[in-house]
Amino acid sequence: MLSTTELTKIASQVRRDIVRMVHGASSGHPGGALGATDFLVALYFAIMKPDPENFTPDGEGEDLFFLSNGHLSTLWYSVLARYGFFDVSELATFRKLDTRLQGHPSTLESTPGIRVASGSLGQGLSVALGAALAKKLNGDPHTVFCLLGDGELQEGQNWEALMFGAGKRVNNIIAVIDYNGKQIDGPIEEVIPLGDLRGKLESFSWQVMEMQGNEMTDVVDQLTLAKQQLNQGKPVIIIMHSHMGYGVDFMLDKHEWHGVPPNDEQAEEALTQLEETLGDY
Repeated sequence: MLSTTELTKIASQVRRDIVRMVHGASSGHPGGALGATDFLVALYFAIMKPDPENFTPDGEGEDLFFLSNGHLSTLWYSVLARYGFFDVSELATFRKLDTRLQGHPSTLESTPGIRVASGSLGQGLSVALGAALAKKLNGDPHTVFCLLGDGELQEGQNWEALMFGAGKRVNNIIAVIDYNGKQIDGPIEEVIPLGDLRGKLESFSWQVMEMQGNEMTDVVDQLTLAKQQLNQGKPVIIIMHSHMGYGVDFMLDKHEWHGVPPNDEQAEEALTQLEETLGDY
């Protein structure tokens, strides 16, 4: 298993990829992607450890990941490429004509590692629960993971999914809420407050955990612990406290960077703050 130091180095490169992809396309969503980087790096490189050479759309016999907040696509594309699902050089085609690396994850061109198109907020948890239930019905002991944003909890479908997951005892899923308190229109508390989120999730009969999403050691530890809580009656959900724009000081905790690409000067400044550890594409 990779050390937290090694995982942190990978995360630094992934953040560089995110900045360069969004800047290169003059379009995209850097803030949330930077904030959730440590989580997805830890998930792929330390927890799930999938087999890129034997990727199958049905995911039978392996752990699965679904990205509900699909606007974080640059993060997912970078992790998939750095893990070996496709060549890193392809990251340069993000949001370009005829690319398969679209602004939101798509299965149109059979992108390795991606099983469901996503980005219509509120739907990802439902899809993940369906996949997890299918694994239970098929006797597949593997785990389904899902990342969703805090802002998309304002969509009612999530709460229907939460009721379904607990009611059907879909206890082979780990859902993670990227709780950075920011969305495109401003702070969560000013748009539609979530209130006592932990209390709400517990009242929906999920096993609730919390973790610091920008502390690699805590991410690995809590995801490992979460797996130990599976198959005990309740589905597991983690409130991940993260910082939008983490790693770039002028983006940190600012909702304005939800969906704005950096200009040339800003991109150069951001890259000076992020160590190149695996080589840029």
